[in-house]
Amino acid sequence: MITGLVLVRLQAGKEKQALTKIKEIKGISHVSAVYGRWDLVVDIEADDLPMMSRLVVEKLRVIPGVFGTETLVTTAI
Repeated sequence: MITGLVLVRLQAGKEKQALTKIKEIKGISHVSAVYGRWDLVVDIEADDLPMMSRLVVEKLRVIPGVFGTETLVTTAI
């Protein structure tokens, strides 16, 4: 199991619609709204790195209102 955090920037005026769609994606375990350069921090889980990449690129980034993302793959410390 691979876990990660996706920092998401949303388009002004489309935040609520985008958030509703993001929460529906299988593999997203938690969404936090934050202040600053990013609007959301999304916790994601996938079986492997290619699946995580598909989740971000093919499911998250295509949502209307998602302006940009940055993915952080987590590691054990």
